[in-house]
Order: sequence, then structure tokens, then C-alpha cells
Amino acid sequence: MKGLVRSVAAASVSLAALLAAGAACASSFAIRSGQSAEGLGMAYAGAASGGIGMGAMAWNPATITMFPGRNSQWNFTYLYANGDYQPTSTSRVVTPLGTITNPIQNGTGNLGGDGGFIPASYSAWQLTDRLWIGMTTGAPYGLRSKADNQVNAAQIYGRSARVATINVSPTIGYQVNDWLSIGAAAQIQYFKAELKQASGIGPTAAPVILEGDTIDFGYRFGLTLTPLQGTTIGLAYRSEVRQTLEGTFRAPTVGVIPVKANLNLPDSVVFGLSQVVNDQWQVHAGVEWTNWSRFRNIPIVARGIGVPVTSLNFQYDDAWFFSLGAEYKYSNALTLRAGVGYELSAVNDRNRTIFISDNDRLWLSAGASYQVTDKIKLDLGYTYIDVKKAKVNYSGTHPQQSAVLFTGEAKPYVHVASIGLTYRWDDPAQTIPVHPVVRKY
Repeated sequence: MKGLVRSVAAASVSLAALLAAGAACASSFAIRSGQSAEGLGMAYAGAASGGIGMGAMAWNPATITMFPGRNSQWNFTYLYANGDYQPTSTSRVVTPLGTITNPIQNGTGNLGGDGGFIPASYSAWQLTDRLWIGMTTGAPYGLRSKADNQVNAAQIYGRSARVATINVSPTIGYQVNDWLSIGAAAQIQYFKAELKQASGIGPTAAPVILEGDTIDFGYRFGLTLTPLQGTTIGLAYRSEVRQTLEGTFRAPTVGVIPVKANLNLPDSVVFGLSQVVNDQWQVHAGVEWTNWSRFRNIPIVARGIGVPVTSLNFQYDDAWFFSLGAEYKYSNALTLRAGVGYELSAVNDRNRTIFISDNDRLWLSAGASYQVTDKIKLDLGYTYIDVKKAKVNYSGTHPQQSAVLFTGEAKPYVHVASIGLTYRWDDPAQTIPVHPVVRKY
């Protein structure tokens, strides 16, 4: 057993760098943009107040009471992210004999590859004039990052990362009276990660691989208020999900070692306001706070021994997202929308890693909905995300620093396009009567 402990400890530096490559992307691996085509077209303004249609259930379960009858919605989103870290100084390696020039000096190339598809779905079933049940599914977190240049100056900090989640949330909502609705949802979340880095600085360095998965639980609850005709206010809380990842660590010097790690994915609070201006116009606003500052220390433990091998220190800040949007009802069938958002990232120039070109960002969004029949509605949404220049700084004080000294800069951007289909299963003319409440048109 002592020999195994020594082997694990010898690999801990490589393990720390590997997990940091995927995990230290902070707010950028929370996939807000994949939750709703209708919401995407308005930068998710009014998400907590039901302004984005059925997709609002992913933020505030109380919004389920805004959809009379029996409804389902399916969303398919394509996300393409571009980020390319190019060196801003000569890469070097610290050795016991002094500092030498790194034999490899090229940058990562594009990290985003061909992008990825994100699904999400929502169902709402009205049981009585006050009670609803439903279900949401989606991928609230995810990452697909692979350097075009697998041999690069920063390869010891990461070559590829893949993180995937599936979140299934049974939901219940209750309309207390004409101006108050409440709701709650259980979160059942599957999390899987596969992260790779180079074991050394040479072009033929063997890979170091960490992989594992888990299913864990959380919850959401929220409320909506309609204090005035045409005004809807929403407030909701999403709990942390403590992901107890179990898997393996593989390195040339130690073979395959069973490991586990606790990833405390952050809780969040979201506020929304939606206001009907007249028969054609609605405006929406939203504020979201995410508690990424809890994502700091992640101990890596060898299973069967129970001895912590290392602790990964990320030093993140909390993240904030602000959005404004407007909708114009061009006709009874066609609604046009647009929005703008600004996000304050949890990642900064001190803790940013090579896999995630994350920084503060501006969202520019547009979209449309078309009511094909009284049962079928189509939604389209598009967002361009302009990310501030992102710097990586492995120059000696980075939380995941190793022997390689590397600094680089990327100018990231993201394109997101989404399509949604909403279907009404019952006859709208025979809907269960509901008490007066502000609804989308």
C-alpha cells in the first residue's frame, strides 16, 4: 500500500494540471445558451419571469403555471466556440540545473473544433385550475476542447477535455392566488469527464488521462408575482450539485489508478422582470448570480486508500449575468425579438487555463417565433458572443503551475444557433379554466 501511495503522490502534479485543464473553465462550461431557442433570441432576458416561454422552467419552476393545458417543447442548439492561444513570450522550462528554452514554441491552434449540439426539452401538464406537473431535460454544463496543435508549448497543461452532463428535473407548480405562483423541481444530474494532457515537454510525450462519471442530485425552487396587470416578476434559486466523480487516472509512470473527486458545481440565484407595454410590445430584464467562488479546492483521492493525493486550488470569483430584451408581435402568428446581455466571468487573468478562453463577454441576440397552428409553434434564435481578450499566465504564480513557463493570448468568439418546436397536446378550446394571471400574449 505504501508503494501505491508513493506512486499516486508522484503523479499528483500531472493530475492537478490535467483536472485544471478541464475544470478551471469556470462560468464557460455552464451552458446557458443551450436551454431554449426562444430564450437565446433575447439573451435570456426575463428567464425567471417566464419571458422566454417554456424554457423558463430551467430557471424558475414556478413558471410552469404560465402554460395552460398540456404542452411539450424540444430545442436543438448548435454552439461553435473559437479560441486560439498564441504565445506572448518565449516558453521556458524550469529544471534543477536552471531554466532552459522549451523545445516547442507553437500555440494551441483553435480549441473549439467543429462545435457541438445541445438538446433541451420541457413538458408541462395542467392537472387542475391551480396545479401543474412537468419535466425538464437539458445539459447545464459541458465542454469540448481539443487543441488543433496537439504538440504545443503548453501541452503539459492540457491537450483535450470533454465534459458532458444530462440533467432531468421533475417539476411541480402551484398557483396560490391571482398574483402568486410557486414551484419546485428535483435535479437528477449525470456528469462525465475525460481530460488529457502530455506527460512531458517533448513532441512524443505520452498522454496522461483522467476520466470518470457520476449521478448526483440537487433541487430548484422559485416564485412568480403579478402585482400589476401586465407585470410579471420572477425569483428562483438553483442548488449546488455535489458531483462525486469516480474513475481512473492513467500515466506512463504509475499505470492505472482508481481515483475519486468531489466537484461542487455552484448554486445560483436568478431574478427576472417582464412587462407588457401594449398589444404589440413586451420588454424583459434579467439578473443572474452564480456562486463560482465555492469552486476552489478539489481534493483528489486514491480509492481504496482514502488518502488525499493533492488539492486543486482554482481561486474563482462569483459570476454575474445581466440581460435586456424586447419582443414585437408583428402579427397574430409572427413574433420578433432581440436582446443584449453582459456576463462577468468567474475566470480572470490569474487563474485562466489553456483549455478555456473564458472572459467577460457581450451577448448580441435575435430571434423569432411563428405560430404554425393553434397546436404548433416554431422558434428560432441566434446569438453572437464577443469575448474579451483572454490571457493565460503560467509564469510562476498560477494555481496549477508546473515546470513549464508559458504565457499566451486568445481573442475568442462564439456563434450559437437554436431551433425549437412547441406542441400543444390538448384542445386549446377545452383547457381547464385558470384564474386570471399575466401570461405571454
